[in-house]
Amino acid sequence: MLRSFKQGCHPVLWPGAGRKRPASPPPVRRRAAGAFSALLAGAVLAGCAAPAPPATPVPIELLHDQAFTPAAERVDGDDVFALSAEMRRFAHTELRKPMHAVQQELTPQNLVDALYRRELLKLEYDATGTSNAAQTFAARKGNCLSLVLMTAAFAKELHFLVTYQVVDAGEFWSRHDDIAFLSGHVNIDLSQRTVDRIGGFDPGASLVVDFLPGTELKGLRVHPISEDTLVAMYLNNRAAEALAQGTIDAAYWWVRSALQRAPDYSAPYNTLGVVYLRHGDLDAAAQVLRRVLARDGDNRQALSNLAIVVERQGLDGEARELRERLARLEPDPPYKFFFLGRQALQQGDFRAAHDYFAKEVARADYNGEFHYWLGLAELRLGRLVEARRQMQLAMASSTTAAARDVYAAKLERLRAVGVN
Repeated sequence: MLRSFKQGCHPVLWPGAGRKRPASPPPVRRRAAGAFSALLAGAVLAGCAAPAPPATPVPIELLHDQAFTPAAERVDGDDVFALSAEMRRFAHTELRKPMHAVQQELTPQNLVDALYRRELLKLEYDATGTSNAAQTFAARKGNCLSLVLMTAAFAKELHFLVTYQVVDAGEFWSRHDDIAFLSGHVNIDLSQRTVDRIGGFDPGASLVVDFLPGTELKGLRVHPISEDTLVAMYLNNRAAEALAQGTIDAAYWWVRSALQRAPDYSAPYNTLGVVYLRHGDLDAAAQVLRRVLARDGDNRQALSNLAIVVERQGLDGEARELRERLARLEPDPPYKFFFLGRQALQQGDFRAAHDYFAKEVARADYNGEFHYWLGLAELRLGRLVEARRQMQLAMASSTTAAARDVYAAKLERLRAVGVN
């Protein structure tokens, strides 16, 4: 299975069967003076940061523009924060309506309340695709990265200071056909400029907006990233989504733009390798993936993808060595038990299928697909009540409307046979 990387977030179940983490409002954590700075390892706000060292240019030999049809749509990161006319009106009129006086100072909390806590917008989490700020606002929904981009766009318009952060929240896998996607997690820290703070420093004027429950964030490490890196994450996501849709030429231009935006950000190089592999350019794919491994010899995504490439090149010995190396790093790769469970189900071994799916649920209970297939195994074993519970969990943890519809239909069929 090919592997790619997307930036976003994952659904998290609250304790109890069938209950999903609310899509809104997101948890907000106030940053007390001194307490959070240690967690940030001394990082400063983006508006005050020292200039970053110049990025290493993308090696020109890794790019093969002539092999791909020119993009049919605009592929650029410059407009990801652009506000539509409706957004600008919202920022300067609707946002102030609940306040007692137009002259009253706007705070990050006012913005978060307006976007996620009132009934004004009714924003929803949806992992179907990544969109820019204006598209997310118009649709009133988006994945984690999309919501971060939209929040940042408003914050920048209102002259708040913005810090983007990668959160070490563990590995979260999803898949589309034969591509597995590893999702990272980002959040955003908002703060007023010092000159805007009436009466001096107010520790309550700075807060972190995140789309994981606040309890899930406790103890997790965060790493501030530059705005260029965040934009590159958006562009890389668009490339990965284009790959999933089979539009290889579009995927190339999106990932090319990601590399140019943040040449030192590693994820797009792996995506570029997958693009070349899907396009049939095996030598180009191998060159890019070997570059990734030269920098990070334990990069499991690059190892897995390069093993596929060299095997197709007829280099069976190297492919075997790469897979052995990968197996030492990752004895039980993503979806291993899922595919074994599917195979057992097809062979009529429902008990084995149940046990395999249960293993996947145990290590990735955020994945609705695993709950769904465990529910099917329970159904084949005649345990209708448990099958219904797993379908409830599948629906609760699904990240797209299409998946929720599938699981809801299965639940209705169980109800039709009297399972409550």
